[in-house]
Amino acid sequence: MAEISPSLVKELREQTGAGMMDCKRALTEANGNFQDAVDWLRKKGLSAAAKKSGRIAAEGLIGVASAPARAAMVEVNAETDFVARNENFQAFVENVAKVALDIGDDIEALRAASYPGSGRSVADELTQLIATIGENLVLRRVQRLAVASGVVATYVHGALRPGLGKIGVLVALEAPSELEGLELLGRQIGMHVAATRPDALDIGAVDPAALERERNILAETARASGKPENIIEKMIEGRIRKYYEEVVLLEQVWVHDGESRVRAVVQKSGGKLTGFARFQLGEGIDRGPQGDFAAEVAAVAGH
Repeated sequence: MAEISPSLVKELREQTGAGMMDCKRALTEANGNFQDAVDWLRKKGLSAAAKKSGRIAAEGLIGVASAPARAAMVEVNAETDFVARNENFQAFVENVAKVALDIGDDIEALRAASYPGSGRSVADELTQLIATIGENLVLRRVQRLAVASGVVATYVHGALRPGLGKIGVLVALEAPSELEGLELLGRQIGMHVAATRPDALDIGAVDPAALERERNILAETARASGKPENIIEKMIEGRIRKYYEEVVLLEQVWVHDGESRVRAVVQKSGGKLTGFARFQLGEGIDRGPQGDFAAEVAAVAGH
């Protein structure tokens, strides 16, 4: 059997875009013959998968997985919403979320981690799935939360099946012991976060740049009213408090009763809210120009 050098594997990967393990296997199957290895990858559809990598993928699924005192969430994108109903795609998202429970927030470490039962890495398994499904697929992001004692609750909005949907939320609640109802409270907070989209857990966690931008906008608006500076400063501070109530989770009005503050609800439970994460499918992805599909078809048809 021909010796397969790392440089040859690297060269094949660069030419075809296939995963490292797939390139190594192709060269092994081809007894070290480079062109035969290229042909082997093409026959398996793995080379074609690389050509799809430049296409916009903003659909797909959010997947969550949980274990005692920790939970993880991933976003895996596809080009079309149709793929979200593909059972192989759903299984991939579920399995990657479970892998993230142990790997954590490092997306590159997650891509390099072993995919259960395949002998391939998560990245190479994704390449295999791209070849099978025929669309560009992207493992976009991952988040894991953990507590020393307490629960990390999960909530998925509009779930296609348990743990898979379009919006996912993790909620970390610290508690000295397993308080009754803490899991339910975490889920309720998850529903609240899904609805209100807070930017920060507490006032201290608000992005300073965002706060300064908001303050400048409020100052410009207040000065346009022609009021004295001392009045303007009071107006700004009042509106900043309102801003906090909009973007800070603990300062928000509890959506489940429309009266309480989230801070008071958590304090009453005996637990402490230490973190949250919210993923919405496709948020922040530039989808490019959205043309008139019907007009495009008509143009191709010569009408």
